[in-house]
Amino acid sequence: MEIVLAEHAGFCFGVKRAVDTVARSLSSGKKIYTYGPIVHNESVVAELSEKGVNVLNSKEDLLDLIRDPDVKKEECAVVIRAHGVPRSITEILSESGIECIDATCPFVKRIHRIVEKAGTEGKHVIIIGDKKHPEVEGIVGWCLGKCTVFETPEEVLEFEPEKGEKLCIVSQTTYNFNKFQYIVDIFRKKGYNDSVVNTICNATEERQQAAQDLAKKADVMIVIGGRHSSNTKKLYDICKGECEQTYFIQTLDDLHLDLPKANRLVGITAGASTPNKLIEEVQNYVRINF
Repeated sequence: MEIVLAEHAGFCFGVKRAVDTVARSLSSGKKIYTYGPIVHNESVVAELSEKGVNVLNSKEDLLDLIRDPDVKKEECAVVIRAHGVPRSITEILSESGIECIDATCPFVKRIHRIVEKAGTEGKHVIIIGDKKHPEVEGIVGWCLGKCTVFETPEEVLEFEPEKGEKLCIVSQTTYNFNKFQYIVDIFRKKGYNDSVVNTICNATEERQQAAQDLAKKADVMIVIGGRHSSNTKKLYDICKGECEQTYFIQTLDDLHLDLPKANRLVGITAGASTPNKLIEEVQNYVRINF
């Protein structure tokens, strides 16, 4: 049996940068918090927790920290997660007296600038992505004017902007590239006056294409990533479309396979928040046991 790892898998630039930022901040001697999980991977967050990193899960948690009379603000630091946050959160932190360390992925930061500029120009910002995803919530929080989030092509088909309204269309960085292109075509066929910026990051496109190419050849695909990871879920959907025996796991403990000897090729891919250590553990386990 051949075991093949997708050409592009695991930590992307933005995630590695965010995790490294937290690691460096621990050496400052301050009590470190992250606004939301630094990345969508439970094992990474658990490992940082063991090192003393605390997670603020909401605006209310942040405000409670700021109001706590027992907290010495000069001895604390809050790291902004890779997904970014709304402008309002950065403003609260800047006024709090607590150090703010911004680990927002540069590709996400670029979207913030795009939508902010579009708002000053009076454009209606269209965001293609998951309404409940923290990255999208952060992008919405940088829009100065009208803003609408679409998750599916069906929603776009029903959309009717105001007459003469100019649109600025962007995407969540981890959205499915092919689906984004399909949605953009819907807008164009409707003849809207819009500007389109492909804000899906290169790492996402590379991972999706590499996973699809491998899944086409594989008898079994294993997709590794956190249960809340948007990009990992999309990798799973892409692989499942090409390979019926596709399995989504978070850790080695989730890997319960009974692979028949007839399987010639087992493919492995992983989301952008999956550490290399975990990928190697899965590879070794499959190699030894099957």
